[in-house]
Formats: sequence, C-alpha cells, structure tokens
Amino acid sequence: MKGKITDGEARDRLIIWMRRRMEEFGISIEALSASIEHDKAQSPLYRDARGHEWNGLGDMPDWLLAAKNAGVNPDFFRIEASPSAETLAVKPPAATQAVDPRQLDLFDLA
Repeated sequence: MKGKITDGEARDRLIIWMRRRMEEFGISIEALSASIEHDKAQSPLYRDARGHEWNGLGDMPDWLLAAKNAGVNPDFFRIEASPSAETLAVKPPAATQAVDPRQLDLFDLA
C-alpha cells in the first residue's frame, strides 16, 4: 500500500463515486430525496436479526420467504408497535404478563 487514505479523502472519493453512479443511472437529487422520504413514511413491519426490513408492501423479500419456506411463521419477525404513554402508565404486575416464547431462557429449565 502506497499511503493511507484519510477519512476526509475517503469521504470525498465516495461522494464523487456516488455522483457518477447517479449520473450514469439518471438519478436526480430530487428523486433520491423523494425516495428517502417515501421510505421514512413507510415504516418497516418486519425485521430479522441481520437488519433486513420489509414494510409489507410488494413481494415478500427473499430473506422472509426463505424463513417462511423453512417453517418459520412470518409473524416471528413482526416488529412490535412502540408502546404509547397510556400503555406505559398502566402496566400489569410481572407475574401476570404474558411471556413471549422468543424471550425464554432455553437454559433455565427449572
């Protein structure tokens, strides 16, 4: 290796590369911005341990389809809605809460 690339230089090279690819594929800044806004408006409904996400629109992605074909219920990957302030205020005692089987300690068999 001749010399190290500084963070600033790496950032500049990445920006140049991205601009060239956008130009090559005819992607405008406005189209990119609109796509990002669309993605923000369509929050994901499913997520796996590797960070793959799906908002439930369109065809089921390969990672979820593979899990489904392996016998895993897609609801296993469903993202829980964040609790509201009302839900947090009235919380049942720990003994009466339903336990999600995904959270069980497999080694605590007592």
